[in-house]
Amino acid sequence: MSPVLAGVLQLLALIAALALAYIPLGDYMAKVYSSDKHWRVEKWIYKGIGANPNTEMRWPAYLRGVLAFSAVGVLFLYVLQRVQGVLPGSLGFKAIDPDQAFNTAASFVANTNWQSYYGEQAMGHVVQTAGLAVQNFVSAAVGIAVAVALVRGFARSRTGELGNFWSDLVRGTVRILIPIAVVGAIILVACGAIQNFAGIHEVGQFMGGSQQWNGGAVASQEAIKELGTNGGGYFNANSAHPFENPTPFTNLFEIFLILVIPFALTRTFGRMVGSLKQGYAILATMATIWIGFTALMMWTEFAHHGPAFDIAGGAMEGKENRFGVGGSSIFAVATTLTSTGAVDSFHSSFTGLGGGITMLGMQLGEIAPGGTGSGLYGMLIMAVIAVFIAGLMVGRTPEYLGKKIGTREMKFAACYILVTPALVLVFTAAAMALPTPGHSMTNSGAHGFSEILYAYTSGANNNGSAFAGLNADTQWFNSTIGLAMLLGRFLPMVFVLALAGSLAGQRPVPETAGTLRTHKPLFVGLLVGAILIITGLTYFPALALGPLAEGLAS
Repeated sequence: MSPVLAGVLQLLALIAALALAYIPLGDYMAKVYSSDKHWRVEKWIYKGIGANPNTEMRWPAYLRGVLAFSAVGVLFLYVLQRVQGVLPGSLGFKAIDPDQAFNTAASFVANTNWQSYYGEQAMGHVVQTAGLAVQNFVSAAVGIAVAVALVRGFARSRTGELGNFWSDLVRGTVRILIPIAVVGAIILVACGAIQNFAGIHEVGQFMGGSQQWNGGAVASQEAIKELGTNGGGYFNANSAHPFENPTPFTNLFEIFLILVIPFALTRTFGRMVGSLKQGYAILATMATIWIGFTALMMWTEFAHHGPAFDIAGGAMEGKENRFGVGGSSIFAVATTLTSTGAVDSFHSSFTGLGGGITMLGMQLGEIAPGGTGSGLYGMLIMAVIAVFIAGLMVGRTPEYLGKKIGTREMKFAACYILVTPALVLVFTAAAMALPTPGHSMTNSGAHGFSEILYAYTSGANNNGSAFAGLNADTQWFNSTIGLAMLLGRFLPMVFVLALAGSLAGQRPVPETAGTLRTHKPLFVGLLVGAILIITGLTYFPALALGPLAEGLAS
């Protein structure tokens, strides 16, 4: 079987698996967030944290819950890393330095999981399981909760109430993420991923010296790392490491975990707003971009440029033989079009255009299908903007799902789409202008610039992957990328929840003959075009200096 055919068959199998899970998972999540009943374990949690799950919140109160919970998470994870040296199960590792502890705490709470350290050489079992793994669950649940709040804003009228943050947080964790992650971890263990609390041990001789590895609760963290679109690996090699991702099947299964909730949330959206067709339109937009990017990535990486490429069957530098070009290309697109950041190959070794595709996927806002929750609310913001553009074309007041998109709503949407590009471009410009940050670049020229641009694109968009050629473990990068991650996560949430509150307070507008049909293919095409054009106008100059210049020169 040719490598190209193998890659295409993997893609088709993945699409089939996602299609089978779409309806049952999407409907189940809609029931979870619409039910007024609480499980017994949930009642215990509410009692423990002192929350009343039956109290409806307006958007400022909902936002305060998001920010307060996340702030406590940052503080707890920071302290846990700083006292690691005295904790049991630390494997002899010392406390994490302050700047790196801040960066890691910000990273995992912001659902970014950017790692400027070697996991197997820095973090003990307690920090990995009680700190990082816990944040993998709750940071993903926060993202879904904010998305559900925005959906309620569209579904409700003449009220400013968006639900209860604590109820949404707990239900997302207990009813959705934990059960699926448990099943996923069992499957990974059955396929060869490790799950233990072993210490450091020698595994043989290597280059005249001993080679050492430590064990860990890898499979359980791997499952939620992908399911929650987190991405932080137990080992520095991430999902290229055989302890995390041992076989071609586990590789495809991990891609499935990355994509299944973000895609299924479009079904949840359709159920909650009372129109499945609206959910299918959002799904079609996401799927069009995802399949297009995957096809383009496979084309660039399979293209032959000489005898070495012909022999290898494609651009195999930086890729695992057990996954090949096809599996690595599908994984790279899935992880950068979501806020996952996990890697089974090294994006710095992709072709110039291939590396640009991974970067562009993040710069779209990671909305195809995006992160758990963040992908849906990001796409809905783009839908609001597309409706506004359509309204300008025909001279009508724009409407979406029976809600008028006025000046107030457009200000929130515009602020949302401006925050992340501003963070990326300002921090990249500062790093290139100052003398010290440039010393961290392994390469010069266009590729070196791409390393810096990729780092801040990944941080501000809460992705977490890296070009792998940049030494980011410096005070400058730990601090600035940490700030980019926090601002890139929580500032957009402010505008999302403010928009949700504004929409929920409106009266529904009756549909007329002139109303734009937002469930039709025409709107899907308009939405795809708006996403690509807005991103292109924002990032094209920076991309031209980096991956485009490198790709055209090769």
